[in-house]
Amino acid sequence: MARDDRSTDDRRSRGNRLDIPRELRRTIALRSAYDADAFGRLSERIARFLGTGKFLVYMTATIIFWVVWNIFAPENVRFDTYPFIFLTLALSLQASYAAPLILLAQNRQEARDRVQYERDRDIDTRTRADMEFLAREMASLRMAVGEVATRDFLRSELKSLLAELDRESPLGPR
Repeated sequence: MARDDRSTDDRRSRGNRLDIPRELRRTIALRSAYDADAFGRLSERIARFLGTGKFLVYMTATIIFWVVWNIFAPENVRFDTYPFIFLTLALSLQASYAAPLILLAQNRQEARDRVQYERDRDIDTRTRADMEFLAREMASLRMAVGEVATRDFLRSELKSLLAELDRESPLGPR
C-alpha cells in the first residue's frame, strides 16, 4: 500500500516538475498534421502565379470560352445561361480565395524582409564599429609617425652636435 501511494505521489510531482519529461499518453483520436510553412509556400506559389501575365491570359481565355459557349452552343449543352450566374459565382469564389492567399504571401515576404533588415542592421553596426576602430588606429599611427625622427632630422642634429663639439674641443676644429 505504501508503495502504491508513493508511486502516485511521484507521478503527481512529476506532472508539476519541468525537469522531468511527461509520460506518453496514447490518444485514440488521430490528429492531423498541419504544416503552416508548407501551406505558406503553396500560397506564395499561387500568389506568384496570380500575378503573372500567363494567369491573365488563361483567365481571359476561360471567360471568353465560357461566354461564347453559353451564348452560341445548342440549348441542351449550355450550362450557364445569359446572366452567367455560375460564372459570377466561380469568379467570386476565385477572388475570395485569391485575396487571403495573396495576403498570406505578403505576410511571409514581410517576415523575410524583417529578418533581412535585422541582418543588414547587424552588418551595418559591425561595419561602423570596424571603421571607427580603423580610424582610431590610423590616427594613432599618424601620431606615432609624427613623433618618429626622420633621417634628415637626425643628420641635422648630428651636424649641430658635431659643430658644438668642435667649438668646445681644446684641440680645435677637426
